[in-house]
Amino acid sequence: MVDPSLGNDLCAPDSTSEKDAIKGKWVRVQRDLNLEGGYTSPYLSIYYRRTRRQDINLITDVQLLPEKQEPSPLTGWSRVDMSLRSGVLGTPPLYLWYLVGKTASEMTAAERANIVTELDVLYGEDVPWYGFEKLDPPTMPAKGKVEATWITYRRGVKVPPRAPPLHFSRNGKFKILQVADLHYSVSQGSCRDTDVTPCVHSDNLTTTLLGKALDAEKPDLVVFSGDQLNGQRTSWDPKSVLAKFAKAVTDRGIPWAAVFGNHDDEDGLRREDQLILMKGLPYSLVERGPKDVHGVGNYVLKVRSADPSKTHLLTLYFLDSGSYARGYMSFFGLVPTAYDWIRETQINWFLQQSGSIKPIERPFTPDSGKDIGHAWKERQEQITPDLKRLAKPNALMFFHIPLPEAYSTADVDPRTRSKLLDVGSNGLEGPGNAKDTAGFFQKAILQAQENDHIGKGNVLEVKVIGNGHCHVYELSDYGETIRTYKRTEKDEIVDDMILAGKGAPPL
Repeated sequence: MVDPSLGNDLCAPDSTSEKDAIKGKWVRVQRDLNLEGGYTSPYLSIYYRRTRRQDINLITDVQLLPEKQEPSPLTGWSRVDMSLRSGVLGTPPLYLWYLVGKTASEMTAAERANIVTELDVLYGEDVPWYGFEKLDPPTMPAKGKVEATWITYRRGVKVPPRAPPLHFSRNGKFKILQVADLHYSVSQGSCRDTDVTPCVHSDNLTTTLLGKALDAEKPDLVVFSGDQLNGQRTSWDPKSVLAKFAKAVTDRGIPWAAVFGNHDDEDGLRREDQLILMKGLPYSLVERGPKDVHGVGNYVLKVRSADPSKTHLLTLYFLDSGSYARGYMSFFGLVPTAYDWIRETQINWFLQQSGSIKPIERPFTPDSGKDIGHAWKERQEQITPDLKRLAKPNALMFFHIPLPEAYSTADVDPRTRSKLLDVGSNGLEGPGNAKDTAGFFQKAILQAQENDHIGKGNVLEVKVIGNGHCHVYELSDYGETIRTYKRTEKDEIVDDMILAGKGAPPL
């Protein structure tokens, strides 16, 4: 009845130093098989051994079978003594069987790639962690509010594919899809704020809609801007939820980045632990960031040119805006009363990062004429010098909790002197910004300019701050022009606006 993690593995199976040296030490799967069994169910953990030796027979297959069934043929199979449903009243026994095969030295490369190398536990009916497969049937079937519990296993070593370097296309384009507030749960989710009927399994519906948007837009990068997890006691096993939140993106081989929202670490794992998991998913560009800066996930990504110069053309800043600054404890846990905010150390970090970025000659011209000699050089010299300038690349910034300034009245378009620079609907809900502030907008955003030299004007480096909602950012002219819009579930393009470059309001 005591959590094994508190007992320093006192619950581990018996072993000796000799057995540990030969077969490896016992490894405990850090998830309770009886978690959904209720308060009367004792903890139940799976232990297995890992060995590095070449002369030990290795496990090549696993099965789950009822009490009176056996694998056929039975040769080589062994059964774990205890039922995987022990301690849960009213459930028929279910046993784990494992098949022992050759030693590593006797196996071919193909056979070694197919051995069972790791076990894990999944809660809910969705996909297992990358590289793992579900072992049928569930050790605890779903019933009512009880989520299914599954054993999952991995064969061989499945190294997640890495994201390729971010770069503009040859014609100077780069597209970002920002996705906010997925609010995924261990369950398949409950529908909210939608006119879709009937609406069931909202997480799956959201993934389908996201996949549809990805196929239509074909972004070069997806940014998850917080609240990937619903929290609120529904995402109580973050690993089971993180396994599915980016799957529509990773299945399409698209690089992605993420920041945390206020709900992500309400249940289960800390941000530190969640970030480690996210870094282990395919095509992830997530970074922890410096530990002496407030928060988890303050980092910078750079998008470069596709030509041999690999010039830095776009900066992407990611910051952790925190979760809750204040609240009180109730029977159900923390009841928040105030949002967190971006702190002084993050302001200093951003200014340091911005200050380290070297100006480039803008607008950028790709270095595609190295092999055509004087003709290209003469053409380059024909470009009017005053159309070029030295300046930092444009930048976009992403964090979850909005700044107070996000709710200020929009500026007037200087071209019309009457129309507000405002698109879409607003005022449908109260402000979502923190009440406290360290002055990030004034001390950081307004201080980071394209050019630090006196007399060069006060054009800001950061052209976009993305918080909630789901936007497309279409960059063209090698980052000079930034367009944004939204694509609805009905494939309508709404809230179309040029934010910087050709056609944008003067800054």
